[in-house]
Amino acid sequence: MRNDPTGRALQLLSLLQTHRFWHCAELAARLDVTQRTVRRDIDRLRDLGYPVDSTSGKYGGYRLATGAHVPPLILDDDESVAVASDCATPPRPPSEASKKHRCAR
Repeated sequence: MRNDPTGRALQLLSLLQTHRFWHCAELAARLDVTQRTVRRDIDRLRDLGYPVDSTSGKYGGYRLATGAHVPPLILDDDESVAVASDCATPPRPPSEASKKHRCAR
């Protein structure tokens, strides 16, 4: 995770979404990065519009602001059509081979 800023930001956001208070050292250990990197990643999330609360000092840390939620998944037109058509397609009945396989268990 160390060299993947996008994946690290998503993991950081996932940790912050628990609405738990996280010390910077805890986040750094979880993400396998330095505390400085955590602070930069927090700034990056804030630049993207995520309201991250912070408390400074020896017992300081971070948490996602109360009432804040990760925005819903946004799909482009092609992705939306693919998801909608997959949801509208009725499930196929199991084949004879898969029925026999289940019965053999």
